[in-house]
Amino acid sequence: MDPISPLEQTLHAARALVLADLVAGQVAEPDVVSLVEESVVQRRWWVEQWPDGSPYVAGLVAQDVQDALLERYGRWPLCPVCGSGDPHALEVEPELGPDPHWVCHEAGVEVAAVGSLGAATGGTSS
Repeated sequence: MDPISPLEQTLHAARALVLADLVAGQVAEPDVVSLVEESVVQRRWWVEQWPDGSPYVAGLVAQDVQDALLERYGRWPLCPVCGSGDPHALEVEPELGPDPHWVCHEAGVEVAAVGSLGAATGGTSS
C-alpha cells in the first residue's frame, strides 16, 4: 500500500472537518456532502498550484461550502451565540490563513474551530 501524500492528507482533513460541522448542524444530507466533494476537487487544483497554501485548505473548503449553501438553501452555520435579533451566519476567520475558526462578527466572539461546531452548539464534537 502506498503512503498517503501530504496533499491527500490535507484534503482528507479539510473534508473531515467540514463534514463534522455539517453533521453537528444536522445538514449533512447527500446533496450537501456533494458540495463538500466539489470544493475538495477545486481546492486540490488550487493547492497543487500553490503548495504553501495547504494550511489554508480547511478554511477555504468551509467557506466554499458556506457560499454554496447560501446560494441554494440559506445561511449556514447559524450563530448559536446571539439569542435575539435576526438569525445570522458565522464567518470563517481568517479568510485565508491557518487554524480557521467560526466567528460571530455581531457579538465579536470566536465560536469554534472549523470542525468543532458540535462542541459549541451542544451537539457532537470532532
